Amino acid sequence: MPFLLPLLLLMPQAYDPEIEAVMNRKRKEAVEARAAAAESAPAPRTSGEAKDGMVPVPPKYAAPFQACIDAALQSPEQGVAFAEKWRIEGGGFYARHCMGFAYARAERWAPAIVALEQAADEAERTGEMAQSARLWAQAGNAALAGGDAVKAKADFDAALARGLPDGIEKGEAHLDRARALVALNDNKGARESLDVALDQAPRDPLAWLLSATLARRMGEMPLAQAHIARAVQLSPDDASVALEEGNIAILTGHADIARSAWQRAVKLAPEAPAGKAAADNLTRLPAAP
Repeated sequence: MPFLLPLLLLMPQAYDPEIEAVMNRKRKEAVEARAAAAESAPAPRTSGEAKDGMVPVPPKYAAPFQACIDAALQSPEQGVAFAEKWRIEGGGFYARHCMGFAYARAERWAPAIVALEQAADEAERTGEMAQSARLWAQAGNAALAGGDAVKAKADFDAALARGLPDGIEKGEAHLDRARALVALNDNKGARESLDVALDQAPRDPLAWLLSATLARRMGEMPLAQAHIARAVQLSPDDASVALEEGNIAILTGHADIARSAWQRAVKLAPEAPAGKAAADNLTRLPAAP
């Protein structure tokens, strides 16, 4: 279907399916974190546990840390005030971490980055290297949210240099590092990080979606097809995945698959950016025979 390629090239380029997927996941994680923080009698997390993007908290700090997070959930200003007071009273890097969380809740990315980087430095000075690594990764995500890809890449490098454990944590740090590298137009570096992410977090559909999209952009269509198929297998009800499946299908001469994928994206999320982009793409296809 070579006549379809000019139509595809005319499609608006402002929307990226993987960005919508990232935002959806971050929103879901935020909701889950708030729900966990709002539970009336949760067991305090100990040094052996990490959940919802928070560093593990030993019993000594668990109660004030939870109170600080609760304050930040009530209002970012309350969280910042609580964290500052607790820091002066000896809350250590846990207080700075809560401060970063509070600033991020307010989408004040610059002070959030500073607080999280300071928390990471303080954790390292106290010998808590794993905690430091997690905090550097959080600082990197704040930098990405604030549009500073250079700082984000540096923070993710710092996290990985301090030894994130194998598995999902290391995989997601490499995935987010790849996002920063794409923003910096370093596709080769992004591919290297995505390959690690796929090895460390093979059950994460976002990693396969990002990988497929990057492969499409680099003209590596067999790889794009293989990786979007894996994303579809892991997350068949994700409109962003369906949209990208259609994008890759149309570029590989499979208009029927593209039509079906875009129709699925519209059905799954008609008001979301992915669904709207898919609907627009469908208008550019010739009528089905």
